[in-house]
Amino acid sequence: MYDVVIIGSGFGGLVCGQLLSQAGQRVLVVERQGRAGGCIQSYYRKQIAFDTGRERHDRKPLAFDTGLHYVGGLAEGQRMERLFSRLGLMQLPWQRLDPEGFDRITIGGETFRFAEGYEQFARMLADRFPHEAEGLRRYVQMLQRADAVPFGSSDAYELFGMNAYAWLSRLIHDPLLLNVLSGSALKMELRKDSLPLFSFAHGNSSFIQSSWRLKGDGNMIVDLLADGIRASGGDVVCQAEAEELIEQGGQLSAVRCRNGETYEGRWFISDIHPVQTFTLIRESPLVKKLFRRRLGMMENTFGMFTVSLVLKPGILHYFNHNKFVYRQPNVWTFHEQQDGADGLMVSCRVPEQGEYATQIDLLTPMTWSQCEMWKDTTVGHRGDGYREMKARKADACVSLAETVLPGLRDMIAQCYTSTPLTYRDYTRTPDGSAYGVRKDCRNLVLTMLSPKTPVPNLLLTGQNLMLPGLEGVAMTALQSCGEILGNDYIETLIKE
Repeated sequence: MYDVVIIGSGFGGLVCGQLLSQAGQRVLVVERQGRAGGCIQSYYRKQIAFDTGRERHDRKPLAFDTGLHYVGGLAEGQRMERLFSRLGLMQLPWQRLDPEGFDRITIGGETFRFAEGYEQFARMLADRFPHEAEGLRRYVQMLQRADAVPFGSSDAYELFGMNAYAWLSRLIHDPLLLNVLSGSALKMELRKDSLPLFSFAHGNSSFIQSSWRLKGDGNMIVDLLADGIRASGGDVVCQAEAEELIEQGGQLSAVRCRNGETYEGRWFISDIHPVQTFTLIRESPLVKKLFRRRLGMMENTFGMFTVSLVLKPGILHYFNHNKFVYRQPNVWTFHEQQDGADGLMVSCRVPEQGEYATQIDLLTPMTWSQCEMWKDTTVGHRGDGYREMKARKADACVSLAETVLPGLRDMIAQCYTSTPLTYRDYTRTPDGSAYGVRKDCRNLVLTMLSPKTPVPNLLLTGQNLMLPGLEGVAMTALQSCGEILGNDYIETLIKE
C-alpha cells in the first residue's frame, strides 16, 4: 500500500510527488499517457534535411514544448527560486531574460518594454506615460502586496473578489497604458467582467521580479521530478489511466487503472480536471448530487492555437525576450474574434549552441467554438476542413509576427500547429482549456475549489484550483501537500 497515490503527472502532480517523497511518504504517480509531464512535457518531430546549395545537412529531431515558455521569480532568494531549489530544479540550465525588456509589448506598431524590478518597471513606462507616474507607482505596490499574500488566506480571497479590469480602470486613465500593462497577460484568460485581481497580479508579478527561460525542453523538468520521486522510494507508472476510484468504509481505498492493476493508498491526490476526477467515483453517499451539479456548472477558460516554427539555419539571431503583438489596443477583447489572429505571443527557444534561433512559437487564444465542429474526431483524422482552418490561422499568425520579425515567412523550414482539440485529446483537458476552470470574481463560491473534497482522503491539485502557470500550480501543490504533512511543515519549507 502506498501512502499517497497521485492521479495525473502534470506539473502539480509531480511537485506533490516530489515534496511528499522528500518528507518520507511512499508515493505512486499514475499517468494515462506513455510519458509523464502533462502540459509541461515536450514532443519530438524529425527535421527535414536542409540543403544550403554547397552541402546537405541532416538535422536531428527537435523537441517542442507544449505549455512551458518562461518562468518568473527564480533569482536568488525569490520565492520560486526557494521552491525550485527544494525540488532540485535550480540545477537545470536556466537563462535569465533581458532585464531591460524581458517582455516587449507592441500595440498598433509602437513597442513598450517591461523592465525587471518593480521600480525600474514603473520608471521605464513612466518615461512614455509621465501623466500616469503615480498610477504606475500604485500599480507595482499592488503587485508586491498580492505577491506577499499567502495562497488560501482571507487576504487572497479578498483580492480574488475584486475585478481586475475595474480596478485597473480606476487607477490607470490612459487607455493605451491600460492595454500595455495587460499586454503580456496571455498567461491567463483576460475577461473584463470576471477576471479576479489576484489572478491578474500573480500572472505578472513574479515575472517583473525576474524572468527566465529553460535552455532545453520541458522534459528536463519532468524527468528530474520523476527521478526524484523514484529515488525516494516512490513510483511513476505511465500507461496507467485511472478508471475508477474505489470507496470503502467512507473513504477511498484504491484506484483501478486501465493497465489491469489496482493500487491501494491511504491518501489520493488528483491532478486531473475536477469533473473528470469525480466521474471516477461511482455512486457514493460522500459525493452529493448538488456537488456534482456545481462541478458541471463550472466553465473552462479558452484554449490556445500554437504555431511551432523550425527556422532555416543562420538567419535569425536569438532574441532574449518575449514579444507580444497586437494590431489594435484591444488586449482584453481581441480573443473574441472567431478567425485570424489580432494578438499573439512570440517565444524564441534558446539555441543549443551559437547565436542563431532554431525554433519559435507563436501563440494566440482560440475558443472552443472555433473547433467544436470537429469535436468527435481524433488526432490525424479530422479531415481537410480542419487542416484548411489551421493553415489559415497559422498564416494569420505569421503575418502578424512579421510586423515585429520582418521576413519571418521566408525563414521557415517547417511548421507544426496545434489547437484546443489537440490539447483535449492528449491531456483530456475539457474543451482543450489552457488555464483550467474559469475563475469569476463575482461568484467565488461556484468557481473556486479547495484542495479538500467531500471525500475525506481525496485532495485536488493543479491549475483548476487557484492559478494557472508554473507558479500558480506550484503554490497550489504546496497547499495540497499541507493537508497531508501539516501547514507548519509547508511554511517551514517555504522559509527555508
